[in-house]
Amino acid sequence: MREYNYNYNMHQRFEWCYFLPRSGLYRHFADMIWRPFTKAPARSSAFFIFLFFLIAGAFVFTRVLYTTGIADNSAPKSKLTTITSHVYPQRIPKIPKKPLEPIAIPLNCTAYSLTRTCPSNYPTTFNTEEDPDRPLPPTCPEYFRWIHEDLRPWAHTGITRDMLERAKATANFRLVIVKGKAYVERFHRAFQTRDVFTLWGILQLLRRYPGKIPDLELMFDCVDWPVIKTKDYQGPNSTNPPPLFRYCGDDDTLDIVFPDWSFWGWAEVNIKPWKHLLNDLKEGNKRMGWMAREPYAYWKGNPSVALIRQELMKCNVSDNQDWNARVYAQDWIRESQEGYKQSDLASQCNYRYKIYIEGSAWSVSEKYILACDSVSLLVKPHYYDFFTRGLMPVHHYWPVRNDDKCKSIKFAVDWGNSHKQKAQGMGKAASEFIQEDLKMEYVYDYMFHLLNEYAKLLTFKPIRPRKAVEVCAETMACPAAGVQKKFFMESMENGPTYTSPCTMPHPYDPPSLHAFLQRKENSIKQVELWEKNFWENQNKLI
Repeated sequence: MREYNYNYNMHQRFEWCYFLPRSGLYRHFADMIWRPFTKAPARSSAFFIFLFFLIAGAFVFTRVLYTTGIADNSAPKSKLTTITSHVYPQRIPKIPKKPLEPIAIPLNCTAYSLTRTCPSNYPTTFNTEEDPDRPLPPTCPEYFRWIHEDLRPWAHTGITRDMLERAKATANFRLVIVKGKAYVERFHRAFQTRDVFTLWGILQLLRRYPGKIPDLELMFDCVDWPVIKTKDYQGPNSTNPPPLFRYCGDDDTLDIVFPDWSFWGWAEVNIKPWKHLLNDLKEGNKRMGWMAREPYAYWKGNPSVALIRQELMKCNVSDNQDWNARVYAQDWIRESQEGYKQSDLASQCNYRYKIYIEGSAWSVSEKYILACDSVSLLVKPHYYDFFTRGLMPVHHYWPVRNDDKCKSIKFAVDWGNSHKQKAQGMGKAASEFIQEDLKMEYVYDYMFHLLNEYAKLLTFKPIRPRKAVEVCAETMACPAAGVQKKFFMESMENGPTYTSPCTMPHPYDPPSLHAFLQRKENSIKQVELWEKNFWENQNKLI
C-alpha cells in the first residue's frame, strides 16, 4: 500500500508540472525537454540528453531505495522513516487507560451502633464510566427465558394493588424498593433464617447495581410449596392471580420463582455461601477422577421429611440385593454437635453417580449434586427452581423413574458403567453448567432482570408502608453473630460493579417452547424404553 501511494504521489506531481500553464521558466524548461532533439544544436542536445538521464536515474534510484526499505524488514527503520515521513506522519502512541478503581461501600457498624439506622449517605445511584474498549455484556443463559413465562399471567392485565394485596395471605414479608432503598414489612416468621438470607441477598443486589433496580413492591413466601393454583384463575368469571414470589414452582401453579436463600449461606446446616462453595466443589472434583470413583449411586440426606425419601432407603445394598445404590440417612443434630465433619459437600464427590430426590418439595441440594462431575440421577422431580428448567435429560442428567426407583437406579448405573465415556461426559456437562451458567454473577443478573420485568407490570406507584422498616447491610450484619455473621461477611458485595448485567434472551414463542418441552419429554421416554427392554430381557433369562 505504501509503494502504491508513493508512486501515485510522484505521478500526480509529474502531471501537475506537465499541465501547468506554459509560462516563464517552466515553459522554457518544458519546451527544451520535449522539443525534438534534432532541432537543437548538437552541443545543446548532448547537454539536455545528459540532464534527462540524470533526472531519470535519480527517479529510478529513489524507487529502488524505497522498495528495498519495504521488502527488507531488516533495513534500518530510520531510512524508511526518512523516505516516507512526508507521506505518513508519525502516530502518537496510544497510552493505555488506567484501570478503573473499584468503589467500596464500607460496612459502618460504628455509626450504626449510635443511630440504629441505615447510613444517610448510602449510594442509591451509580454511573459507570463509558469505556469504548469494554466488551459487550454476554447474553444471559437460556434459562433466563423462563422469566417471561413466569410473568406471562400478568402480561396483558398488569399488576394492580388489589392483586398484590391478595398475595399477602401466605406471604412472610412485603418488600418495597423506593429510590434504591429497601423497606420490609414482616407478616409471619419464616422457617429457620430463610427470610433473613433472602433479604440479605436482595440487599447485595442493591449494592451491586445501585440505582438500577426500579421502584417496586412484592410479596414473598418462604415456604416450600407453591400455592397459587392455576385452576383457581381459569374461566370467564375468574379473577386475576395474585403475584407471589417463592423458591420453587410446578406445572400446576403460578408462583414466581426466585433464587433461594442458600446462595448466601445456610447457617443452620453450615453450608457456606455459593460463591465460595462453588470453588470448593471445583477443587473437590480434582481430587478424584471419574474413572477412579466408586461405581455406585450415592445419596445422603434427611429421609424423614418425605415418603419418597423413605422409599429410597429401601434401595440400599443388603445381603440379598444390590441395587447399585449407597444411601445414607443424615442426622443434622448429631452433625451440628460434631462440627459438620461428615457433611462437607466438596468431599462427597467420590462416587460416579449421585442421586437427587426431592424432600417435602424441591431441595436446595440439587445444585450441589449437579456440580460434582458425577452423573446426576434425578428421581423424577415434581417441582422446579429458577435454573433447573434449563437442564436437558441425558445431556445434563439421567432421569430415574419415581414409581420403581430401585430398578431404575440399578439400570442407570449398569448403563453408565457399560458406557463410561458417555456417562463421564454427562457428568461433566452438568458440572460445567453449574460452574458457568450458575455462577454468582448470573444469580444476581437473574434477580436483576426478574425484578426489572416485574416492576414494569405494576400499575400503581410503590410507596413505603407505614409498618415497614428500612433495611440495609448495617441493620442486618452489624447485630449478627456466629455463623450467620460469618456468612454475611463472606457473601457481602463490597460495592458497585462496573460490568453491566447480561443481555436478556428473547421470550419463547409458542412453537419453540413446545419443541423444547417435547425434546425433554422424548429424551425421558427414550430412557424409559431402554430400561423397560433391559428388565424384560432380564426376566427372560431367569
